[in-house]
Amino acid sequence: MKTKKAKKKVSKKKAVKKATQKPSKKPKKVYEHHPDHYNTSESFLIKNLDEELQDAWFKIREFGASLGHTTGDEKAQKIYASGRAIMFSKKVCYFFVRPQKSYLEVVIFLREPREDGFFRTIKAVSKTKYAHTFRLVHSDQVEGELTEAIRQAFDQTPAA
Repeated sequence: MKTKKAKKKVSKKKAVKKATQKPSKKPKKVYEHHPDHYNTSESFLIKNLDEELQDAWFKIREFGASLGHTTGDEKAQKIYASGRAIMFSKKVCYFFVRPQKSYLEVVIFLREPREDGFFRTIKAVSKTKYAHTFRLVHSDQVEGELTEAIRQAFDQTPAA
């Protein structure tokens, strides 16, 4: 066990060491939210898109909204903006659209991976779900395989 004198010597050494250290040059960063950080509405997220992408957005939103309505039965769903994406959900989210500058990133959640080459990436996000990512650049792409996959995701998602 150290004596009181030994403890004082150690604490004096620490004090001298601290006093001789150079002060840090970098000031501490203070995190500030971007002014638009809390502004999460559909209109805010799509306002800077070009006309072609806005047409594609309105077309995919119309299709997603047509799958179910917002009343309290098994076909009920919720459409809302969350952060940087617009979510389509029943009990859980079944697909979302993330607007980018030159495309709309569409992510669809399915129970099994679809290996047909249509989707850009397929990633397991849980034991039972796979995220299928698609880049939407033109409103004509909102048909065929994309709408079929969204409909499949809607049907697989449990009701609220």
